[in-house]
Amino acid sequence: MKTENKFRALSPVEITQLEAAGCCCDDWKKIKVSGQFDTSRYRNVTFSGEVKIAASTRSVTDESGVTIRCGIYNAHIHNCVIGANVLISNIGDYIANYIIEDDVVIKNCGLIHTEGKSSFGNGTVVAVLNETGGRAVKMWDRLSAHEAYIIALYRHRDKAIRKIEKMVDAYSAKVASDRGAIGAHSRILNCRTVRNVRFGPNSSCEGTMMLNEGSANSCHDDPVFIGPGVIMDHFIVCSGSIITESTLIDKCFVGQGCVLGKHYSAENSLFFANCAGFHGEACSIFAGPYTVTHHKSTLLIAGIFSFMNAGSGSNQSNHMYKLGPIHQGIMERGSKTTSDSYLLWPARIGPFTLVMGRHYKNMDTSSLPFSYLIESNDQSILVPGVNLRSVGTIRDAQKWPKRDRRKDPEKIDQVNFNLLSPYTIRKMFEGRDLLRKIKSVSGSVSASYAYNNMIIKGPSLDKGIELYQTGINKFLGNSLIKRLEKIQFRTDSDLRKRLEPDKSHGNGEWVDLAGLIAPQRVVDRLLDEIELGKTSTLQQIEEEFRAMHRSYYDWEWIWACDRIEEEAGKPVKSFTGADVIAFVEKWKKSVTELDSMLYDDARKEFTLSSMTGFGIDGGDDIKRRDFEQVRGEFESNSVVAAIQDHIKSKTDLGDELINRLKKIR
Repeated sequence: MKTENKFRALSPVEITQLEAAGCCCDDWKKIKVSGQFDTSRYRNVTFSGEVKIAASTRSVTDESGVTIRCGIYNAHIHNCVIGANVLISNIGDYIANYIIEDDVVIKNCGLIHTEGKSSFGNGTVVAVLNETGGRAVKMWDRLSAHEAYIIALYRHRDKAIRKIEKMVDAYSAKVASDRGAIGAHSRILNCRTVRNVRFGPNSSCEGTMMLNEGSANSCHDDPVFIGPGVIMDHFIVCSGSIITESTLIDKCFVGQGCVLGKHYSAENSLFFANCAGFHGEACSIFAGPYTVTHHKSTLLIAGIFSFMNAGSGSNQSNHMYKLGPIHQGIMERGSKTTSDSYLLWPARIGPFTLVMGRHYKNMDTSSLPFSYLIESNDQSILVPGVNLRSVGTIRDAQKWPKRDRRKDPEKIDQVNFNLLSPYTIRKMFEGRDLLRKIKSVSGSVSASYAYNNMIIKGPSLDKGIELYQTGINKFLGNSLIKRLEKIQFRTDSDLRKRLEPDKSHGNGEWVDLAGLIAPQRVVDRLLDEIELGKTSTLQQIEEEFRAMHRSYYDWEWIWACDRIEEEAGKPVKSFTGADVIAFVEKWKKSVTELDSMLYDDARKEFTLSSMTGFGIDGGDDIKRRDFEQVRGEFESNSVVAAIQDHIKSKTDLGDELINRLKKIR
């Protein structure tokens, strides 16, 4: 509480004035006040237990312009500390065992109380991914997607996991209290029952039905809003999040900048930065950053998702056999489902894959990113790499940073938005080599190939190899140009010195820790340090994730350099300016080819068939003009313009480097 008060006992005159105003107390000696205590601001108040009240001198004006003097009216207050300029009015039952900070408004509520000792949601076990609890995560106030990912999915590092869980237990014990808290400048209005809940500063809670055992970790820069009809039991809601419109929450963590509304229902689930859930249902899901589901008939169950958009009627099944709901699914970052899609768990879907139709066999496409997975006549058809040329994929990558709702200066989740990264490019290498192997093993050119309960058609396989190689060339060229930008090289020796990596952390496999992209060896080193006790607090773990995020581009070059050497067939310490020029020319060709494919894909949105439903009472000319008024012209479309600008800017960037390299002696 900001207000520093020296509390004193009530004077006999003040007690008389309070009693005359309908106030009562069994023992007035337990009531302490401070400053110029104004008894006229207290009407029909029952005091019990020990109560401390700071002075109020102001009034509160609501959105309708109605002004009410701060004070307490028509309420029962038990064992509370109440800050300065607080308004409490019309409490049907009572407020008990709460610290209410300065400038809080509480009106028209039923019961607000702390019962026994509570950790306010901290330490709650969330049965994520596996409904039977095999991957349960204990939540706490600053749980990050990356920490939860390790706890849920790195069960092979059981010693490290146990130590992290002990850290969470210690934190939960530290914050446990028999007093709830309502932070400064909060608004608690028209709420029925609030039990064992801690509200951060600037919280807004309006019209909720029931809140039990939880925390609303609001802050001044990014308030939490909990709205009408909401029922939440054992929860933590982080800054900037909105839970409203009769949403039902049971044993859930809701990260920063999330929105759950329109009767959404979730249990035993984790939602991280900027997730959105409306109408549908979630059960035991790990919703990494930017997981979005909008539709009433959509069920997400026992899966891990991130940067994912679920189509209407999307569904999964985790009851493959009769041993219960023990199966899980993994949909790697950027995957999407179309309307009425179905996946049978266990399954693993590779990054940026579009799932269409219903798939009744277990499958693994993790080594074939940017694909279409299509159902045809009960068969699962995989089209590898085709999503690389989809303008929708590029649009998604552009929109995510713009849709970051987090205003809290302390971001809990470290989110890497890069579409192409060592994580996805590694999978393109795997996909390219896998497709070549599938083709070579068959011994002949085939109309289709069987792979992992899926069918890959011959032309799609060949095109997939080509697309993956184009994506690889683009990424490696990007990294090379970034490494050499704004530097004048006089000799090949100068060039080699710049190309030579100065560290080794980026070598080897990379992983996506639900938004944070980092080398596997760095993650393993962190777990080693946790096991050895060198990293012993949750705050240290959080800082390690921040350090990984900050180091991404340094480590990216180390990884890319190894791949460049593989593709070139020689080490960078032997490179000449001519070698780099050849690589940049290949990069320019790949960038132009990919952008041209994106341009052509975007043009499909402006064909006459796409204009169906426009110009309802006219011919083709009216249809086209109506379409242009609503959707705009093709060339002026922002995404199309961005593609054209990208082609020019990247071509200029490559030419500028080539001109610099040509000056090398």
